[in-house]
Amino acid sequence: MLSFQAIAEKDLGNAAYKQKDFETAHVHYDKAIELDASNITFYNNKAAVYFEEKKYDECITFCEKAIEVGRETRADYKLIAKAMSRAGNAFQKKEDLHTALKWFQRSLSEYRDPELVKKTKELEKNLKEAERLAYINPEIAQEEKNKGNDYFKKGDYPTAMKHYNEAVKRDPENAILYSNRAACLTKLMEFQRALEDCETCIRRDPKFVKGYIRKATCLVAMKEWSKAQRAYEDALQVDPHNEEAREGVRTCLRSNDEDPEKAKEHSLADPEVQEILRDPGMRMILEQMSNDPGAVREHLKNPEIFSKLMKLRDAGVIQMR
Repeated sequence: MLSFQAIAEKDLGNAAYKQKDFETAHVHYDKAIELDASNITFYNNKAAVYFEEKKYDECITFCEKAIEVGRETRADYKLIAKAMSRAGNAFQKKEDLHTALKWFQRSLSEYRDPELVKKTKELEKNLKEAERLAYINPEIAQEEKNKGNDYFKKGDYPTAMKHYNEAVKRDPENAILYSNRAACLTKLMEFQRALEDCETCIRRDPKFVKGYIRKATCLVAMKEWSKAQRAYEDALQVDPHNEEAREGVRTCLRSNDEDPEKAKEHSLADPEVQEILRDPGMRMILEQMSNDPGAVREHLKNPEIFSKLMKLRDAGVIQMR
């Protein structure tokens, strides 16, 4: 009989809750708990009212009570998970995001609600990005760069790398830092990683000549003479009077003894080049460019297409000025 009366009080509380009459909802939920203190749902419902009232501490208290009662009575794991996720929501509203994440993860360990999975992943992503942004400090980046330069001059490249890595983390938009690290990686014979840093440097600042020259230096070390020549030519596009780039072009021309057709054939064997050329969309763009050279300007605005066109250019498949 008491349980029936408790359910009736809960139903009255639900009706008041839907009408946003939270004071009345509390009265009925309290009565339901008084009549049957072993029902997790009554505590969950009361926590929901506190959440709507923005009384987040009280909400968390009742979520914890709901979990305690649910454990004692072996309640449905979904109801326990619900209390945990609501506690997480309350902590999120309090902007205690790390604690919110812990509660969400606890909830998912009880029941993997698909919506909460998405919410948890988004929160993890936001926290990671917030930590990354909080770590950014250009002044410390400059200090680390200076230390890296000192060790680089001494020939202690592994220690220089540690400082350049830290500098990049502290100021990831600074093109010069990638250039410095690329120079260090080149000394360590890590040419592929050095090239990646050069590409990042160029993306960060397309007018930074040294980025192209560092790229060319890597390619020369790899004996990729045609690609190195193009990198030097890109440097000259930015600074037509750059003597290092001019000399680089001359060196590449003297050193590149591979037949142009053989070089092109070699490049066409590259799986990445083949994949680009098989793409119907890219084939349409290439045909359009051959009929209307001015069309390239519009396509270069798309970063993905730009990257593919640069790959084809470096492979000698197309020419771009």
